[in-house]
Amino acid sequence: MQLNHSPALLFRLSLAAALVHGQYIIESSSFGHRDRISPNRFGIPHWHISGDGQTPPQLLSDKIVLTPPYPGNRRGAVWAETSVSQSEWTADLEFRATGADRGGGNLQIWYTKEGRPRAETPSIYTTAAFDGLALVVDMYGGKGGSVRGFMNDGTTDYKSHHALDSLAFGHCGFSYRNLGRPSRIQIKQHAESFEVSVDGKQCFSSDKIKLPAGYYFGISAASADTPDSFEVYKFVTSTAPGVTRELPRRDPPSQPPPPASNPGSPNNDQGSRHTSSDAQFAVQFTDLQNRLEKLSHSLNNVFREVQQLASKSESRHQDLSHKAMSNDQLSAMDKRIQSIESTLQGYSGQFSNIQSSLQDSHSTLNEGLTQHMTHIISTKTPGMSSFIIVVIIFQMLLAGSYVLYKRRRANGPKKYL
Repeated sequence: MQLNHSPALLFRLSLAAALVHGQYIIESSSFGHRDRISPNRFGIPHWHISGDGQTPPQLLSDKIVLTPPYPGNRRGAVWAETSVSQSEWTADLEFRATGADRGGGNLQIWYTKEGRPRAETPSIYTTAAFDGLALVVDMYGGKGGSVRGFMNDGTTDYKSHHALDSLAFGHCGFSYRNLGRPSRIQIKQHAESFEVSVDGKQCFSSDKIKLPAGYYFGISAASADTPDSFEVYKFVTSTAPGVTRELPRRDPPSQPPPPASNPGSPNNDQGSRHTSSDAQFAVQFTDLQNRLEKLSHSLNNVFREVQQLASKSESRHQDLSHKAMSNDQLSAMDKRIQSIESTLQGYSGQFSNIQSSLQDSHSTLNEGLTQHMTHIISTKTPGMSSFIIVVIIFQMLLAGSYVLYKRRRANGPKKYL
């Protein structure tokens, strides 16, 4: 059985693989990776939602609609309220864009030093100087869509720049509109390289880019007069493999002071070693337990997805089995076709005889008709002598009529004036 891996399933598998390899989700810079994107549909924990006009972003249980299908010229954004403290990370975005055939809009993924700007819903075409990274998804160039990466150190004003496309340090084609499924963009910042991939395929990479820690993530979208609707399902930021998770800082509980002892006593040194080792073991055990719980949860989700795909495939197979013909029906149809072929082969000889008979009749009729017409013309036509006699008689009649006319005119009375 062959299963079609949806982007949602690939997203969950990547999360499970990240947990296995020691990666951790940065909760303050992530949303949508749990059962619900919002606990109360009024906001996303650790994120700020903003929009312009009378149509702010719509927050649902499984997605946030940054720009609605109608009306156009709308903007929406969501910005993290906590910066990323790690210098190596991976960010996964799952979104969907739908609209009319000639619809337009753009989606930006920001990683900036200042975080949420004064204009809370910027786009790459309307923003001023910023410090950080901007990844733009739009229909630039009219070639079905593209992904472009821009870097700025806070000195270039993108809003007034005359050749904005020349500032992109990387780009690739990306047909993202009206796919009927969510699309996935992944950004990796590791010690050796910076990489951007779309739907599991590499878009562009560079070993000369190193984004610093302490910056904020943000996602913004803008629509045109004929709008594209941008829906964001997940944005998950995880640490690089081998990076330990930051534990929350908590003050230790107040305890009574230990009894006084001789500093040089070996029992005191041994007790301190046991205490420190027990504390380290407790922290490691808690960390391992949390990792196993998250891994179990992710594997359960993956197993549930696989079960659903298997049940759908089985139902489709059963439907095809009911609609398909049985072996008995196919054999009966084959027999009927063979009998029709044998009957037609038997009639082929008769058709040949009929054709030859018609050809013979046609040739005989042509020959007989020609001979009969020749005989009639030769026997029924009068001779030349008869024709001459008739001509002479006709001329004699004309001459006699002329003589008679002259005599009557000469003997008639004459009139004088």
